[in-house]
Amino acid sequence: MSNMIERLVLVFAGVCVALAEYELSDYASHPCMRECVEGAPPMSCTYNFTVENYFVLTKACYDCPYNVTDCYRPHCVATDGVGRGIITVNRMLPGPAIQVCHNDMIIVNVHNMLYGSEGTTIHWHGVFQKGYQHHDGVSMITQCPITSHSKFQYRFKAANRGTLFWHGHAGLHRSDGLFGALIIREPLSRDPASHLYDHDLPEHTMIVHDWLVELTINRFAGHHHAGYDNKPASMLINGRGAFQEFVDPDTNQTVHTPYSVFKVRKDKKYRFRVISNGILNCPIQVSVDHHDITMIATDGVPHEPIVVSSFNIFAGERFDFILDADKDVGNYWIRTRGMADCGVKSAKQVAILRYENATEEHPTGPTDYESGRREGKLLNPWNKKGTPDLTPVSWLNTTLADPLHMKQVPDKKFYFAMDFNKVDNYVFNHEELYPLAAVNRNKRLYLPQMNHITNIAPPSPPLSQYDDIPKDMFCGSHNTRNCTHQYCECIHVIKVDLDDTVEMVLIDEGVTFNANHPIHLHGHHFRVVAMDRVNESTSLEEIKMMDEAGLIERNLETPIAKDTVTVADGGYTVIRFHADNPGFWLMHCHIDFHQSIGMGLIVQVGELNQMPRTPKHFPRCGNWQYTGEVDVEEKPRCPVDGAGRNHRESWLLMYAAMLSILCIKSM
Repeated sequence: MSNMIERLVLVFAGVCVALAEYELSDYASHPCMRECVEGAPPMSCTYNFTVENYFVLTKACYDCPYNVTDCYRPHCVATDGVGRGIITVNRMLPGPAIQVCHNDMIIVNVHNMLYGSEGTTIHWHGVFQKGYQHHDGVSMITQCPITSHSKFQYRFKAANRGTLFWHGHAGLHRSDGLFGALIIREPLSRDPASHLYDHDLPEHTMIVHDWLVELTINRFAGHHHAGYDNKPASMLINGRGAFQEFVDPDTNQTVHTPYSVFKVRKDKKYRFRVISNGILNCPIQVSVDHHDITMIATDGVPHEPIVVSSFNIFAGERFDFILDADKDVGNYWIRTRGMADCGVKSAKQVAILRYENATEEHPTGPTDYESGRREGKLLNPWNKKGTPDLTPVSWLNTTLADPLHMKQVPDKKFYFAMDFNKVDNYVFNHEELYPLAAVNRNKRLYLPQMNHITNIAPPSPPLSQYDDIPKDMFCGSHNTRNCTHQYCECIHVIKVDLDDTVEMVLIDEGVTFNANHPIHLHGHHFRVVAMDRVNESTSLEEIKMMDEAGLIERNLETPIAKDTVTVADGGYTVIRFHADNPGFWLMHCHIDFHQSIGMGLIVQVGELNQMPRTPKHFPRCGNWQYTGEVDVEEKPRCPVDGAGRNHRESWLLMYAAMLSILCIKSM
């Protein structure tokens, strides 16, 4: 009888857990969202993420945007009003924010409910994952994709603080809505800028990005295979904005979906945390009408404060600033203005800075594209040399107390040249059937590559299944002999020793297009020791000659630490990092279209025997070929009823079903 009761309890508990996981929480009042206190014990912070295909302005939105209140209903995703397919976590865009304290344990149970059997993963952008390397969330590098209708538990320590974020890292899911904020706070006593502000509120986290008017895979396939447009026309701020026009049938007035609103109180100073989930080649200029702002951190790392009128943020970057609410009580526009690809269609968006006691109205002043062009001092210029009014991030001085590990001569040094290369490939410009030379110029695809190599995903993750990867798939002399004239694709791995000081000279040759590439390194942050734009175009050879002649000056004393940095078109960025985290770490352009077709490489830190052990029962995947059947000895079966279960089991399941009904009613 005791065994029967035990089994019933287990069934009952399982039903209740399943129902709890089905609840799509926004975690706006999660217990881990708290003030971080010196000496307080860390917490274990659990989140359930359900990943789904979803749509803008579903039935959950009722009468939105005609009744604006409806736009804020649970499960209503209004975006900019354009009806399109999206991918969400818990039917939110952005997905739930994770806000914890330094050294908390983060546990995220991801349930993949995508239609069409798509696999997915989630990357924790900016988290170094030291000791938790298998939880970096990069499809086919650190794990297999989470298959449809299955679950995967990410579990890692919030070991490095600051403004971070999470996003999909399989396919183009990040571009369709699979992203959200990840903020790791520390006690104010450890924050070198804490004396400059009064409040650091969860609601002052801001995610900005360009936004397409259709599913990203449609635009991706159309652009790469048929030469169709890839330029964004819209942008979002915290998943909201105005783009699509609606005519109210009752008033005949034009209405829009609502803007994001950020509330402040006069004469208080607030810390804002800005994240770029940028999708395409779209640097974003951010400013606040009538307010200068004080920049204090980038990519989670504090630096000496600098007062600016605006700043640019590239895909994958984060910036923290302080806003002094010292203006007249009222409403002010927060502006984002896209450049490069976004500039073609004048993509922009606004949000509202609303002072306490101000009327709930839109600010005065235009919201067109040109009104977002803020004059004055700017941080992080796009494709410009540094000047008194243009401050590159390499001019920032860190206040980070961590050791620099800056040797005068690094242990390993690499040069990587990036550009859009004119080379036929069997995917987009088949050498025999439709080569570059034979197709219309507008339909030619120039490949974004590093050192003329297209990185391909392994068939199995090297971190957990290195021996399952055919060795001839890795880059070597056998497949990279003549890459400047023919298409080279391979698993592009560079190897460094554990505890090496590694320098990388990143060069954007800038021959084909006036673009730029924000480069993100997983597993580490790096010091930005130098950066400059040389000319409209350059070459690896020119930069190497400049370097050998001592013409590239490096800051090895107080360089800022980042994990994502732009490389100016026709210029270079020099980074250094301490390779203290064994594993396989992706380094790639954070523009989704570029990364998806191979603009990246893998940094192997340490020998295989220095890698962390793979967790028990970790999912496996890879190539398979039929080699014959296996004889399986048939196991004895219990007597069963017509439903395929024994009679005692049937009675137990009936009782469990009754308990399940009670569980549902109690929730």
